[in-house]
Amino acid sequence: MVALHAAPAGLQIFLKLENLQPVASFKLRPVGNAVLSRPPAALAQGIYTCSSGNSGVALAWMAQRLGIAATVIVLAQQTPQAKLARLQALGARILPEPLARWWQTVATRGHPQVVGEYIDAVRDPAALAGNGTIALEILEQVPDVEAVLVPFGGGALACGIASALRALRPAVKVIACELDTAQPFSAALRAGQRVTTTSAPGFVNGVGFASLLPEMWPLSRELIDGTLTVSLAEVAAAIRALAEGNKVIAEGAGAISVAAALAARHPFKRVCAVVSGGNLDPEVLTTILAGRVPA
Repeated sequence: MVALHAAPAGLQIFLKLENLQPVASFKLRPVGNAVLSRPPAALAQGIYTCSSGNSGVALAWMAQRLGIAATVIVLAQQTPQAKLARLQALGARILPEPLARWWQTVATRGHPQVVGEYIDAVRDPAALAGNGTIALEILEQVPDVEAVLVPFGGGALACGIASALRALRPAVKVIACELDTAQPFSAALRAGQRVTTTSAPGFVNGVGFASLLPEMWPLSRELIDGTLTVSLAEVAAAIRALAEGNKVIAEGAGAISVAAALAARHPFKRVCAVVSGGNLDPEVLTTILAGRVPA
């Protein structure tokens, strides 16, 4: 745990650097726990998942170490090159699909053309428990933290952290952080139910889907204390602040929480921002360090 150098006066921002995991994202926790919870016989034909990149990299990393096959179903023409390169280096089979087919596979937890055990990094109880270990480490390192700011994608990261905090330190708030141009959870809270929204996440991938999965809406509504939204420009500024001040590389989704903390549109004075991943294309980073917002 380190403090953000760019924090404004009167605000302490601690960084939970999940981008420093071996797969450069927090996904090793939920995917690893979900895979290891299966009996060996269930893994004999390999494992697969749907991913915008990070879950797939974690799956491939686990498969390589277990000596089994891995298939990752990615979003065609939307998965960053940095993540595709990691998948290839780890020996995973990559299956690109358009959004509708990709989302159908997520919803049904299966693909007719892929054999093996489907690993769900969002709804699997073992995956949620894996995410909860982040909360344990935060409390060990910043016991007087007031709030944990978490990027919101499918909701598993925020819900896993929140479930552990509810049990151990219920006074600590968990705030879901979304883009103002892609905010399915905030929209659901306003409507009081799951809704389908427009989604324009720009250079930020892995968050801001058009809707929540049915299983995640009641869990998110119950466990998460509120939301904060930020602009793409604020996310780019947070990535630049992390790189220049802390020498930390965060991808767009990983920096949403830092952007929300820096914007200070919240009442907290001592917060922890979960930097969920660091798989950022070099070209995107170059654009941001030059002071521009990537297209």
